[in-house]
Amino acid sequence: MLNRTSVTEFLLLPVTDIQVLQPVLFVVFLAIYIVNVAGNGAILMVVTSDPRLHSPMYFFLGNLACIDICFSTVSLPKMLENFLSTHKAISFLGCISQLHFFHFMGSTEAMLLAVMGFDRFVAICKPLHYTLIMNHQVCIQMAVTVWIIGFFHALLHSVMTSRLNFCDSNQINHFFCDVKPLLKLACGNTELNWWLVNNVTGTIATGACFLTFLSYFYIIIYLFFKTHSCRMLRKALSTCASHFVVVVLFHVPGVFVYIHPASSSSMDQDQISALMYNGVTPVLNPLIYTLRNKEVKRALRRVISRSQ
Repeated sequence: MLNRTSVTEFLLLPVTDIQVLQPVLFVVFLAIYIVNVAGNGAILMVVTSDPRLHSPMYFFLGNLACIDICFSTVSLPKMLENFLSTHKAISFLGCISQLHFFHFMGSTEAMLLAVMGFDRFVAICKPLHYTLIMNHQVCIQMAVTVWIIGFFHALLHSVMTSRLNFCDSNQINHFFCDVKPLLKLACGNTELNWWLVNNVTGTIATGACFLTFLSYFYIIIYLFFKTHSCRMLRKALSTCASHFVVVVLFHVPGVFVYIHPASSSSMDQDQISALMYNGVTPVLNPLIYTLRNKEVKRALRRVISRSQ
């Protein structure tokens, strides 16, 4: 990887300039990170260990839990370190690595949510063909595909960003390394990089969002015309409710960050959105699934009872 930059490290912007809030925020985000790892780790454990949950829906849920753990680990530990540090620096290689894994996890989760929406569409609208369409091999192929696409999408950004020349300021207007604030620091021509952000990343984000909501549109239409029982309608919708809430929590702040152009004012808004989908949303995912899903709750109780 060619590196023509004269910058060896970057300085990250603190979440807040108010010093008295730094220890408070450290405790808050440490708690968020612990809950995230514990909650998603518990889901990952039960869906892999309980034979009753060896179905496509829970296979993808296990993938989502794994992504959420990795997603927060990309930036939260460094942010926690910076809360207690006066020199909030990150090496050039560490910055590019953080950028890579952030986009790797983010794009993979966006596409995985679309796959999970398709799984719910097949389960509700094609119940007699569900086991044939969503067989074990197809599920693995879908999961591997979204992970591979996510990796190479992130690799594209990390390679192209690492080739830029950073010859002026090394202070990033963000609490972690992301493409848009890094491009604002770069010298020379960054048109190709901005094109990749606006078109490639934008296509993945909006495309995954569109396909996810398209699945739910067809589900609603199918249930409206085919289901004449209110009880069956509520039961069908309840199986989708958890996933739909997760989709909204993930896509709304994520799309907001990447659909508007970068400016000095929008960067502050980006940080608020990034805190949502990078810290808060991964914590809410396991809570939503355990509170809304009876099978997951029963599996957790079985695991707890066996450990006692």
